[in-house]
Formats: sequence, C-alpha cells, structure tokens
Amino acid sequence: MPRPTTAAADVDAVTDAVLTASRLLVAVSARSIAAAGDLITLPQFRLLVVLHSRGPLKHAALAELLGVNPSTASRMVDRLVTAGLVTRQDSPSSRREIAVELTGEGARVVRLVTQRRRREIAKIVAKMPEPARHGLIDVLTAFAEAGGEPPAGTGAEAIWA
Repeated sequence: MPRPTTAAADVDAVTDAVLTASRLLVAVSARSIAAAGDLITLPQFRLLVVLHSRGPLKHAALAELLGVNPSTASRMVDRLVTAGLVTRQDSPSSRREIAVELTGEGARVVRLVTQRRRREIAKIVAKMPEPARHGLIDVLTAFAEAGGEPPAGTGAEAIWA
C-alpha cells in the first residue's frame, strides 16, 4: 500500500483535529440549547440561525442551506411555527411561494443560546496557551471562509460563532 503524500497526510491530520474540535463545539451547542429548555433540537436551532443570518427564505432555499430535503425542512418549519419561533408569509415576488421568517421570540432564542455558547467557548479558549489562541484566529477564519460561512459580528452573521 503506497504511503500518503505529505500533503495528503497533512490534510488527514488537520481533518482529524477539526473533527475532534467539531465534537466539542457540537457538545457546547447541545448544552446551550438544552439550557434553553426542551423547546428545540439542534437541527431546529440551525434552521433558526440560518433565518437569523439570512432573513426570510423560501422553503426550497432553506432546505438547500440546511442540506436537507424540502419535506424535512417543511416538517421542521411546522414544529417551529407551532412553537411560535417562525412564521410563514406569502412571498412578495410570487403568490405561489411562501417565505419562512423568524419571529421576535425565535430571534430571542437564537440570542440566548448564542450568548450561552459564547460564554462556554470563551472559558475553553481562555484555558489555551496565548500563542495557540492567536494562531487559532487565522486558522479558523480561513476555515470558515473556505466553507462559505459569513464571519461573526457582521450583518450576515452566522450566529454559530
């Protein structure tokens, strides 16, 4: 069996490190959502975040951004409408299309969960050696850009940060 090239081994090592960090971040997210009560699931929170960061969306666009099929997105929206976190509105561009929009309560939940996540992540980051923290900024920024995620703190903020 041929040995992986240095570049391939580097990609594998980075991928392993990102997967490990991802497990930690998902755990932080799950704990932050659980602290808000049994109101929503992690996938439902992601839907709220997408609407918070991008504004009202058609069902098909929402499903595509979430990486789910339209029927799955529709069921998620149904549950969030029932919970009062999103609404369905007639699209201004076409009467046949429905836009999904975040309610004030949905935005409040996103802010609350995000604040909890931010505090927990800040505690973890504070435990890191200072040089590693500085290097992490550039690395995670490049990673987010490569994945097409808007930076935190901008008008297009993806609240996952």
